[in-house]
Amino acid sequence: MSLNDFRSVLQVLAKVQPNEIYNLAGQSSVGLSFEQPVETLESISIGTLNLLEVMRFIGQPFKFYSAGSSECFGNTGGLPADENTPFHPRSPYAVAKATAFWEVANYREAYNLFACTGILFNHESPLRPERFVTRKIISAACRIASGSGEKLQLGNILISRDWGLASEYVDAMWRMLQQETPSDYVIATGETNSLEAFVAEAFALLGLNWREYVNTDSSLLRPAEIMISRGNPEKACKDLGWRAENRMREIVRIMIDAEQQRKFDHLF
Repeated sequence: MSLNDFRSVLQVLAKVQPNEIYNLAGQSSVGLSFEQPVETLESISIGTLNLLEVMRFIGQPFKFYSAGSSECFGNTGGLPADENTPFHPRSPYAVAKATAFWEVANYREAYNLFACTGILFNHESPLRPERFVTRKIISAACRIASGSGEKLQLGNILISRDWGLASEYVDAMWRMLQQETPSDYVIATGETNSLEAFVAEAFALLGLNWREYVNTDSSLLRPAEIMISRGNPEKACKDLGWRAENRMREIVRIMIDAEQQRKFDHLF
């Protein structure tokens, strides 16, 4: 099924008749969105619109979750963003996610659909592809610890992010669709750490001093960057009974353990 093809979406949903729909589709890299802005906007906004329109057309009581992003907030001056914080997107990816957010809100209000957006801050897991900076750091640190002799090339390590564990955020998504009425929620840990701290933690867990192995590469800098990203998940805590259990340091350990296990499994 292609979410960009209305007829394809209609055929599948009419046949399957799901109780719940979780829309996690679309181009998912902020950095790549600067190189592929059209594909990014279409894959996120058109796909979301087709799902919503099919729900309206079929008229069945589907519950719909749309994956939003903290990137929509842009720079908030270091203040924690909540559901009432205005959007100021600073990338094509963020523009696309903001578009999808307002599509969901419009269909919920205009057509009385059970549709909501989870505005998720950065969430990591060992399943991240290596083109994402967190997995890139973990993979390189493990190789260096094994004697690869390489240097890790990074862009701006002074940026700060609110990192959570992806599996916990999926639980929050599910909880949103178990509510009596649909609403949008910020999902975050409420704790912010710099990328430099993430790097330092990863190398320290492997017994290394990161400063000896990391170089800055100006070609990896983005045309526009959010310096500090921090979320306020109090609404989710109150309404959903959800709170993040793992923070940046635990997430780094989980990713390193998985990376080392992956290498061990490859040997055998």
